[in-house]
Amino acid sequence: MVRDVAFGQYFPGNSIIHRLDPRGKILTFIAFVAIIFCTFNYCSLAVTAAFTALFLILSKIPFKFYFKSLKVIIFIVIITSIFNLFYGTGDVIWQWGIIKITWNGIHRAIFVTSRIICLILASSCLTFTTSPTELTDAIERLMKPLGVIHFPVHEISMMMSLALRFVPTLLEETDKLMSAQKARGADMESGNLFKRVKALIPILVPLFVSAFRRAYDIATAMECRCYRGGAGRTRMKSLHFSAIDVVSFIAMGLVIGGVIVCNILTTNVI
Repeated sequence: MVRDVAFGQYFPGNSIIHRLDPRGKILTFIAFVAIIFCTFNYCSLAVTAAFTALFLILSKIPFKFYFKSLKVIIFIVIITSIFNLFYGTGDVIWQWGIIKITWNGIHRAIFVTSRIICLILASSCLTFTTSPTELTDAIERLMKPLGVIHFPVHEISMMMSLALRFVPTLLEETDKLMSAQKARGADMESGNLFKRVKALIPILVPLFVSAFRRAYDIATAMECRCYRGGAGRTRMKSLHFSAIDVVSFIAMGLVIGGVIVCNILTTNVI
């Protein structure tokens, strides 16, 4: 069900991850995404998986919400794993015509699946523990040097924050529209994939209308409150790096060093 999707939501709390500076969390997340795709053996993959699990535990967010966030991409993960399973060279362990499964294909499937899961869990941890306002301020601060070349830093960060904020709202609206269609006799759960996709077409039109109306209402509300962008804008909370952020940077550095050492000392399998 659409209501089970938790990606994009914010859960207030007082965990270590909640108290981290949002700029530090974004920088750590970017570094972690880069290091995920530099894992070429099971040792380095285990390091990134352990780091992901550590952050999930420290966030103190119930694991059921992380599992809900995986529901969004579980179909994509399965399809990607299947394609990688049949794509590879080396010793063939099963073959039927031109279709074959090799050890290299199995390794690829495992690595791709693990990387996507770690990526989704890490991004969910970022959005679960960081409010949209904090994300907006952090993105704007990090992109501030681009203002020298007249890049619309504040506008871009505001659009990203609003888009992220209204993901749960759109999902809730979609669930309401589907429930209304089912109450009127629409069948959206039977038939093959193409019939199910076709049954969703009546949902798209009112969903787009609702999204545009909501965007117009937000624009009107911002104008009524004399919103004029980032020029001269003050903030209720100032962002400051603390000792916890230094520890998180050191931890990220240790993870990067551990992955590099594992890649050097261990034979690559992909």
